[in-house]
Amino acid sequence: MSERFETQDDRKVHPQGVVLHEYVANALADRIRQGEWGVGSALPSEATFCRQYAVSRHTLRHALATLEENGLILRRQGAPTRVISRQRPRKFIQSFNSPADILRYSGATYRVNELQEYVECDAALAPLLQAPMGSSWYHIGGIRRELSTDLILSYNDIYLLPKFADLVNEPDHSHSMVFEQIERRFGISIDRAVVDISATGASPQMAKSLQVPRGTPCLVVIRRYFDSSGNPFEVSVSHHPENRFVYSMEYRNSASKGA
Repeated sequence: MSERFETQDDRKVHPQGVVLHEYVANALADRIRQGEWGVGSALPSEATFCRQYAVSRHTLRHALATLEENGLILRRQGAPTRVISRQRPRKFIQSFNSPADILRYSGATYRVNELQEYVECDAALAPLLQAPMGSSWYHIGGIRRELSTDLILSYNDIYLLPKFADLVNEPDHSHSMVFEQIERRFGISIDRAVVDISATGASPQMAKSLQVPRGTPCLVVIRRYFDSSGNPFEVSVSHHPENRFVYSMEYRNSASKGA
């Protein structure tokens, strides 16, 4: 995160009654919303904007930082500034009452499968699946959307044992968590689950599905589900692009009640 230092320019007020950097940020946001620069396209140079709005480079960069914080543009050192959204993105916030809730998504979401295939656990998949080399798996790839807005929340790769492949034909498949379908239909309950959270940039293929620029930062959540014998029966990998999804967790100390 870059620091900001206030200068005299930051305190200058535009005739419209707002400080200069806010006026420039609002003006550029309006031009983006109107489609002057499409999503994925590069903005003109800083020098161009400084001339257009008769402002210093510092004031312009303050305005651009505001646009970036609002999720409209993406800035990278040594690369052109690009438009990533015409509207300030909504953030889908999922709250948890217990650690177990991180294993499921809200009922206000649904998944659209883009890929369904049988795969073999090879050297590339073995660290993820933690399964024997050569073992068979069923791979589902698809995007998860918010039900009310169709906002794309994530791209999900789900790996199942082949005997569970027919679950994709269940009527509630797109709205249910797969591990819950497995529990209902096959009576296999989760004995242990492991969740890993990390960050990465969106690959070209991932970026296309998520409808974001290549390299967009993503929150990655890997969930591994194990049966009572200690064997994995489902592994899921979710990529959440920045500014789209928030995990919100609150824990209370039960021992403090009544103290």
